[in-house]
Amino acid sequence: MLKKWFAIKLWKRVIGALVVGVITGLVFGESAAILKPFGDLFIRAIKMLVVPLIFTTLVTGITAMGGVSKLGSIGLKAIGLYMATTAVAVSIGLAFGAWFKPGAGMRVMLDGATPQIVGQAPDAIDRLLGIVPTNPVAALAEGDVLSIIFFALLLGIGILLAGDKGKPLGKVIESAADVMLKITHIVMEAAPFGVFALISWVAGTQGIETFSSIFLLATAVYLACIVHAAVTYGGLIRLVLNLPLVRFFRGVLDAQAVAYSTSSSAATLPVTISVVEDNLGVQRTVSSSVLPLGATINMDGTAIYLGIVALFAAQAFGIEMSTSDYVLIALTATLTSVGAAGIPSASLFLLATVLQVIDLGETETALVVGFILPFDRLLDMARTTVNVTGDAAVAVAVAKWEGQLDEAVYRTPAVE
Repeated sequence: MLKKWFAIKLWKRVIGALVVGVITGLVFGESAAILKPFGDLFIRAIKMLVVPLIFTTLVTGITAMGGVSKLGSIGLKAIGLYMATTAVAVSIGLAFGAWFKPGAGMRVMLDGATPQIVGQAPDAIDRLLGIVPTNPVAALAEGDVLSIIFFALLLGIGILLAGDKGKPLGKVIESAADVMLKITHIVMEAAPFGVFALISWVAGTQGIETFSSIFLLATAVYLACIVHAAVTYGGLIRLVLNLPLVRFFRGVLDAQAVAYSTSSSAATLPVTISVVEDNLGVQRTVSSSVLPLGATINMDGTAIYLGIVALFAAQAFGIEMSTSDYVLIALTATLTSVGAAGIPSASLFLLATVLQVIDLGETETALVVGFILPFDRLLDMARTTVNVTGDAAVAVAVAKWEGQLDEAVYRTPAVE
C-alpha cells in the first residue's frame, strides 16, 4: 500500500488532497474546522526549516564559486547579471501584483475577526539598519531572516577568501545544506495531509468563492514570467549581445520542457548544460561554472512569485502599502530568492520571510501559505522554467563577453 502511495508523484498527491479537501469542506461546512490543527502542524514544520535552509543553501551558493579566482571576471559578471535580472524580475512581479490585485477579493477572517498585524512597522531607515546583525547567533535564534541573509553572504565570501583554511567550514555547511534538503523532502511528503486539512478548513469556513482569487494569482504569475522571459532575457540576447533571439529560445526548449515538468532547477541542470553547450555554443569553461551557480542562486521566477504573493497577502488583509514597503519587498525577495533551493516548491519555505516585511503575524502567514500551497505546483512549474531560461541567457552573455561563445554553433539549428 505504501509503495503504491509513494509511487504517485508528490504533486499528484497534493492535487488529489486538494480536491478531496474542497469536497470535505463543502460537505461538512464549519465542522471541517476540526482539521485545522493538522494543517497548522504542517505549516509549523515548514517554518521550522526556513532559517537553517536559507542559511546553509545561501552560504553554499557563494562557496560554489570554488575560490577567490572565480570571483574574478567570469564570477563577477555572472553574479552581477543574476542579481540584476532578479531585481528586474521582482519589480515585474510587484507591477503585476499591483495591476491584477489577486488578493483584493479574498475574504480572510480568523475567528470572525479581522487578522491582527503584529506591532507597528518600523521606519525604512531602522529596517535597513536592522539588516546588519549585532549578534549573528541571536539573529539565527530569533529567525531574523534579513540579518541571516546578510551574515550568510559575508560568511560565504569569507570562506572563499580564507582559501584552504576555509574549506573545512565550507564542507560542513555544504553537508548541512544537503541534510536540510533531505529533511525538506521528508516534510514535503506530509504535504498532501497538510493540504487536505488546510483546504478543508478554508472551504468549510469561507466557501468556494474564495478560490476565485487563486485564478487571478496564477494568471498574474504566469503573465509576469512570460513578460520577464521575453523582455528581460530577450532584451539581453537581442539588444545587448546582438544574437538571434528565436535561436536562443529554440536552443533551450528541451531544458524548459524538463524544468516545467520537474519544477526543479537542480534536476534540470544536466539538460541545461547539454543544450547550452550543444545548441548555443557556450564553451565548457563557462557552462561548468556559470550554470551550477545559476541553479543555486538565480531564482528570477521565485522573485516574481514572492513579490506577487507579498502584494496578494497585503491586499487580502487590507494593508496599505507605502513606497518604502515596495522597496523593502523588492530587496527582500531579491536576496531571499538567492537562498531558494533548486527543488520543487522551495519557494514555499521563503514566503514567511517576505511576509515579515509587511508585518504579518504567524497565524496570518500560515493562512496565506496554507491557501496557496495546494496550487503551488502549477505556479512552481512556471517559475522554474523562468529560472532555467535565465541560467542559459546569463551563460550565453558571459561566454560572449569572455570570448567563449562559438557563434557558428549558436546560429545553426538546435540539436534534436
